Amino acid sequence: MRIAGIIVFWLVALAFLYWTRRSRNVVFWPLLALACLLVFNLFFTPQFFRLELREGSFFGLPVAQLYGVPIDVLNHASKVGILAVGMTLVIAVGGIDLSVGAVMAIAGAMMATLSVQLELSPAVCILAALGAGIIAGMWNGFLVAVMGIPPMVATLILMVAGRGVAQLITDGQIIIFNNPILTSIGNAFLLVPVPFLLMLVLLIVTWLATRVTAVGFLIEAVGDNEVATHRAGVSSQSIKFLVYVFCGFCAAIAGLVQTSNIRSADANNIGLRLELDAIMSVVIGGTAMTGGRFYLASSVVGALLIQALTTTMYAKDVSPVVAPVPKALVILAVCLLQSERVRRFLASRRDAA
Repeated sequence: MRIAGIIVFWLVALAFLYWTRRSRNVVFWPLLALACLLVFNLFFTPQFFRLELREGSFFGLPVAQLYGVPIDVLNHASKVGILAVGMTLVIAVGGIDLSVGAVMAIAGAMMATLSVQLELSPAVCILAALGAGIIAGMWNGFLVAVMGIPPMVATLILMVAGRGVAQLITDGQIIIFNNPILTSIGNAFLLVPVPFLLMLVLLIVTWLATRVTAVGFLIEAVGDNEVATHRAGVSSQSIKFLVYVFCGFCAAIAGLVQTSNIRSADANNIGLRLELDAIMSVVIGGTAMTGGRFYLASSVVGALLIQALTTTMYAKDVSPVVAPVPKALVILAVCLLQSERVRRFLASRRDAA
């Protein structure tokens, strides 16, 4: 099983790397970094690619599921990947959202509270949690797009106050729930973890919405030149407002996944510092912080790279206190390789030699 998994993985990975290199797609560099990290683990972490097929559960139904370190990477990276999809669009319009971690806590608190204290149906709890994320996104969008407050300041408000809101919803308690449907959101498998499948579905739907329709063009236009876009008759305020709403929606989904995974609503810890990983994933993916052209798939690859690097360091007994240092160095290296100035410099040195 281990050998077959490795062979299939590398055939797919090498084919994708070859395609991205020939197309000069920006996703090449984060994929290359991820491939190098996996090669390192192949030789120096023998158990990293070990996979086992066991009996699992998909919302109460018995199914086969894979176990192993790669599956753990996919599972834990899913939360950041979901956040990165929404964050990519926000950064593409020249904004930023520091509140996504707090919105995750609000959504998780809403779902758990309605399920345990009011004993509402799982569907109502999930919809209410998603609605809370949308309302949070509307708040951020209103401050940024309508009131003209700088995005970092506007979203910092909810970042600080959001966990207090979550504490109010839970009355300062850690609410534990056992509803099988709600606990399955973050723990069910369909061969691979359901959170990973949710991330893929969200990525595909968002990609189709932004690349098949004119939505993606309008987002990039606002990020490139908001004044010119406004003069062309496009409401930049509406575009900014909608991307913040969508980012809040993505944060709510991630909050449901993490809350379900630990089977409790912990307002202090759910989503803690994940906004930073989401921003790093987008930057690794090649989307410029100044706005403009964006790369959804690259952002998700960035999330996978961050989680794979974190898992690798823990597997090599690197202290959690020291772990952020090598992670920052790898991220810096990938970002430098994506820089046109650095690549021109390296090309000139190669030609001179």
